[in-house]
Amino acid sequence: MTMMNGAEIVIRCLQEEKVDHVFGYPGGSVLNIYDELFKQDKVKHVLTRHEQGAVHAADGFARASGRVGVAIVTSGPGATNAVTGIATAYMDSIPLVVISGQVPTSNIGQDAFQECDTVGITRPCVKHNFLIKSARDIAITMKKAFYIARTGRPGPVVVDIPKDVTAEKYRFEYPAALHMRSYVPITKGHSGQIRKAVALLMKAKRPVIYAGGGVVLSDASGKLADLACRLNFPVTNTLMGLGSFPGTDPRFLGMLGMHGTLEANMASQYCDVLLAIGARFDDRVIGNIENFAGAQRKIIHVDIDPSSISKRVRVDIPVVGSVGEVLEEMNRLIDAERDKPDIAEWWRTIEEWRAKHSLKYKAGKEIMPQFVLEKLWEITKGDAIIASDVGQHQMWTAQYYKFDTPRRWLNSGGLGTMGVGLPYAVGASFAGLGKPVVCVTGDGSIQMCIQELATAKQHALPIKIVLLNNRFLGMVRQWQELFYESRYSQTHMDFQPDFVRLAEAYGHVGIRVDRPQDVEPALHKAFEEHKDDLVLLDIHTCQGANVFPMVAAGKGLSDLILPQDS
Repeated sequence: MTMMNGAEIVIRCLQEEKVDHVFGYPGGSVLNIYDELFKQDKVKHVLTRHEQGAVHAADGFARASGRVGVAIVTSGPGATNAVTGIATAYMDSIPLVVISGQVPTSNIGQDAFQECDTVGITRPCVKHNFLIKSARDIAITMKKAFYIARTGRPGPVVVDIPKDVTAEKYRFEYPAALHMRSYVPITKGHSGQIRKAVALLMKAKRPVIYAGGGVVLSDASGKLADLACRLNFPVTNTLMGLGSFPGTDPRFLGMLGMHGTLEANMASQYCDVLLAIGARFDDRVIGNIENFAGAQRKIIHVDIDPSSISKRVRVDIPVVGSVGEVLEEMNRLIDAERDKPDIAEWWRTIEEWRAKHSLKYKAGKEIMPQFVLEKLWEITKGDAIIASDVGQHQMWTAQYYKFDTPRRWLNSGGLGTMGVGLPYAVGASFAGLGKPVVCVTGDGSIQMCIQELATAKQHALPIKIVLLNNRFLGMVRQWQELFYESRYSQTHMDFQPDFVRLAEAYGHVGIRVDRPQDVEPALHKAFEEHKDDLVLLDIHTCQGANVFPMVAAGKGLSDLILPQDS
């Protein structure tokens, strides 16, 4: 066992966890750690231009790769700048380890320069956090941090390390195994509950599978598809669950919820058995909880987090366990059944809803954003990693880009964080998936972390940015139009930069698109002629375009506003 300083121990821990990329921004309290990063070449550091960008990039890396993302920030403002990224990951159950510097232990509580209570500030938005007070605790704490972040319901873990601890020497020994008496996540579902669930599914006349982000996080998409195909059941996804079931499969009803399809929402309302897998019945999915049922039904809820079950909606058969393990057991029991449910009549009803084409939109002389997303899907053949910001463009992407595989759709679902798109794309570019990386954004969102264009240039990342520019904060404007008598208070962007010249100032390619007939050629140019360049497509879209269908606040899923009703 070799004696090392605390900073070197931190880096060795990262190496033991097979971390190949960390995202960060240096400062005084983490200088010892950055000095040790300089001395080795196994862990590559990506210098972002803001701490929020660093955590978002680590988050995007985790979403795309399925591995734990790692970020490093300094104390004080470095840590507080990271909080938005940490909270974003927490809401979507993304595994992160965020290493924050802290003032020396003797200065803690003394209002020292760049001191803040990082543990206290982040406590409400982390899965767990640690303040290390001795170099001898670094290795075991880092082992715990990665274990907690990736197991059970994943989430971000903050490790706060005072500067003197990174200078203190101690012998390095990374634990081969770990047992935490206070943290033992359940993975295997109760066999009796699973048998009850399968028995109920086999009797269903109007079933629906409602799958969320937990299916993606547990890498259980194949098992979900197996179950749906065995029973010929319809499937709907949450925003976070897109890609967990093939978007081009005829059994797929589209996304449900506030901006879900008519067929997905109506089927969820009028089913007799709802199988919820890795989803949490959040308010944007179920609408008004009092109206979340148009007919009597039974609910089966499979989730690894027991606190999520019956939290908002009472369920009839709870199954606590890993989504993958539970689905595997369900499929085994279903295979043993001789007769499968006859739901032909239910499918006829669903097809009647589907025939109403709730995602239909009217083309015009201006560029319709829905058209852009349809063309993006065609040109990429649905095989790109799409990192979205938050707003109307996010919903249009969810509606019109058909995700057939998991971990291709990166967006902030729970916190709804504007500005994530570009740093997500940066992080995903380091995941090594060999797929085109696209950032779909709006003129409001892109400006929140636009400085990461410099990070992309430094690392020659060939990201394609599809900027749907309507000169408004589009989603807020939509609400003001529908519910505030078109009083557009502070949502019109009176001044916008020239995004093409701004992209060029960062050393990238900028293309402006003003006419519908120029959309497809511009996309081809970006993906073919400028395949190896970052290209920002400034696409000026119809200002009045709204996202439909839409469930207004306080309404139930069947109370949709359709395009023709607006």
